[in-house]
Amino acid sequence: MLKTWFHRLVLTRRWATFVAMGLSFFAFGAGSLNLFYLLKANTGLLAEHGWEAVADGGLQQLLELLLTGYLSLAAYLVFKVCEYSLVHALADAAGHKPKTAGPAADDGHNR
Repeated sequence: MLKTWFHRLVLTRRWATFVAMGLSFFAFGAGSLNLFYLLKANTGLLAEHGWEAVADGGLQQLLELLLTGYLSLAAYLVFKVCEYSLVHALADAAGHKPKTAGPAADDGHNR
């Protein structure tokens, strides 16, 4: 259902695809900024202080960081889908066929 909604609303309009691609790019950047360092610091805190760090909210913070990581991944996937759609739409408009790997892509011009 979400796939068909996204395709119908966003991917069928190039301008909407471009806007969604830009928004997902910024969401991915904001969500992943320093994420590795924060996860490293949080796990170090939990390892060093144990239950005291858990009681002070260290475990909740770890779960929030993991959720942020997955939301950043989702934003990256939206970016890649939009990129794929735009690249193929532009290549089709320019009259170029997308190249595929394997023997089926060999049309004899590369010899």
